[in-house]
Amino acid sequence: MTEITTGFSGQTVICTFDVTPGTAHDVLEALQAAYDGVISRQPGYISGALHLNDAQTRIASYSQWQARGDYQAMLRTPEMRERNRQINGMCRSFEPVMYEVISTY
Repeated sequence: MTEITTGFSGQTVICTFDVTPGTAHDVLEALQAAYDGVISRQPGYISGALHLNDAQTRIASYSQWQARGDYQAMLRTPEMRERNRQINGMCRSFEPVMYEVISTY
């Protein structure tokens, strides 16, 4: 279960995917398969979540890692490199950004 706290010392990653309503569920299925088969099994993985906006034009993924290097190592695995190429082909764009939790309310 994802827990967002200001005392979190690991790495938070939020990735946004710009999609069309016609491809949103295809991208979600690819992301779910990536989380089930690869991402959630990587060293340092803590938790993750997928979100879809009402218009089905944006997907956001939220993941937590023990360390920045754990996330980067996952991205460099051959399987994730191939999956990311496929996901990129279904999106207008996608952007992973690393964040620090500043405050919660």
